[in-house]
Amino acid sequence: MRVLVTGAAGFIGFYVAQALLARDVEVVGVDDCNAYYDVRLKQARLAELARQPRFTFHRLDIADHAALARLGEGAEVVVHVAAQAGVRYSLEQPFAYAASNMTGHLSVLEMVRHSRSIKHLIYASSSSVYGTGSALPYSESARADQPSSLYAATKRADELMSLSYTHLFGLKQTGLRFFTVYGPWGRPDMAYFGFAEAIMAGAPVTLYDEGRLKRDFTYVDDIIAGIMGVFDHPPGDAQPHRLFNIGNNRSEYVTDLVRLLEESLGKQAVTVTLPKPEADPEETWADISALAALTGYQPKTRLSEGIPRFVEWYLGWRTARGVE
Repeated sequence: MRVLVTGAAGFIGFYVAQALLARDVEVVGVDDCNAYYDVRLKQARLAELARQPRFTFHRLDIADHAALARLGEGAEVVVHVAAQAGVRYSLEQPFAYAASNMTGHLSVLEMVRHSRSIKHLIYASSSSVYGTGSALPYSESARADQPSSLYAATKRADELMSLSYTHLFGLKQTGLRFFTVYGPWGRPDMAYFGFAEAIMAGAPVTLYDEGRLKRDFTYVDDIIAGIMGVFDHPPGDAQPHRLFNIGNNRSEYVTDLVRLLEESLGKQAVTVTLPKPEADPEETWADISALAALTGYQPKTRLSEGIPRFVEWYLGWRTARGVE
C-alpha cells in the first residue's frame, strides 16, 4: 500500500509517517519546509524518516496543484496534515493561511477527486472551529459557525469544502478536530515548548488571566492512535464524510502544565500575567465518544506522564543544537 502524507516534516505528519512505516506501508511525504519555526527541527524529523527505505520525500507547496497531483498517482490513502499553524500568527500573516489552509486543502481535494487509486482522505481540522461560545465538552454536533480567529475560519472552511466534494463527487473523507497536541518533536510555537524555552533561559512565562485558562492537552501518541484508528475504519457509502474530535477528554489548567515543566526541568518559572487574547477560548474539552465508538479510541497518556517525556526529548534537542 502507498500512502501520501502532507506535512510530513511537521510534528503530527512526522509521527503519522513513522506509524505507517512501522506497518511496512510505502509513504510518500510532502512538505514545503517553510520557516514558520526552526527549519532545523523539520530537517531533523525528515532525517529520522529517511532512514526507512519505504519513505520518499518531495519538497513542494501543496497549493501547487499540478505538482501535488502527480505525487498522488498510485496512492490509496491520503493523510493531509499540512497547514499553516498557529492561531495568533494568523493576525499577522493572514494570506499565508488562505494560501496553505484553503488553497492547499482545495488542491488536495482536487487531487483526490481526479485520482483513480485514492480511496480515503483523512484530513486535519482543529478544536478552534468551535469558537468561544460552544458548550463543554465540545461535541461534533455543536455549532461551529462563530470562529474567533482567521485560523479557525480556514479550518472550518476546509471542513465545508470537504463536505461539498463528498456531496458532488462521492469522496470518502474523515476530518479530525485535534485538541492541543503536545509531545517530543513538537512545535516550538506551542505553549508547552515555549514555556520550556523560557524557563531554561530564565525569561518570563506569560500566563493569560493568571493561568486560569484550561486546555484538553493530548499526547501525540494518543493522537496517532486515533488517526490510525480511522485509517483502519474507512468510511462507507452510508456516511462517506465524517468529522471526529480527537483529544484527551480531560480539561486541565495551564498552571498545571507550568508546574509539571518546572518539576521536570528542575527550574522555577518566572511568570507574568496578561489579559486573555480575544482569539483564545477560556477552556477546551473534547467529547471523544464518537471516535471511541468507531475505533475503540481511548487516550492513555496523562499530562503528568507526557510532559516528562517531552522534557527528556527537549533537553536532548537543546544539546544537539549546542545550547547550554
